[in-house]
Amino acid sequence: MATETILGVFAHVDTTVRALEELRARGYHDLTVYTPLPVHEIEEVLERDRPVSRVRLFTLIGGLAGIASAFLLTIWSSLVWGQVTGGKYLQLVPGAIVGSSLPPFFIIAFELMVLFGGLATIIGMVVLGRLPRLSPSPTFDPRFTNDRFGVAVHCAPERAGAVHELLRAAGAEEVKSR
Repeated sequence: MATETILGVFAHVDTTVRALEELRARGYHDLTVYTPLPVHEIEEVLERDRPVSRVRLFTLIGGLAGIASAFLLTIWSSLVWGQVTGGKYLQLVPGAIVGSSLPPFFIIAFELMVLFGGLATIIGMVVLGRLPRLSPSPTFDPRFTNDRFGVAVHCAPERAGAVHELLRAAGAEEVKSR
């Protein structure tokens, strides 16, 4: 499906927010916004009705993998080398591992849960954020790092005219197709 990108350049925050509100109200959700500084009003408009990030699933899976690997590592090493932990040997009973020496293993399980969860979170942010971006965005304009705001709308070609008019009516200084 072919899409067209329309870029609107704005001089003020209020006109940018007005344009974003109008675009969202008319069903345009594939937007890219460029700002020279963080603006909470713009963030509020963009974050409204956005689904919860999937990065937390990476964290959960990493944490559970850390717990499982920690218990496997500690129980295996204790059984193979006959380590005395907490003053007692770990005893292997058919179908279960028993012994009062198991509680110290929770410390290692906690540490590996935090380590694996943190690493999985970083991996999740990189994968879901499609990083690194080696080529600049075709809609980026150097003015967006200085004093202008940009709104790029990705839409079907037949809706491009309506987006042009909407951005102009909202107060865009310049509207162009990319």
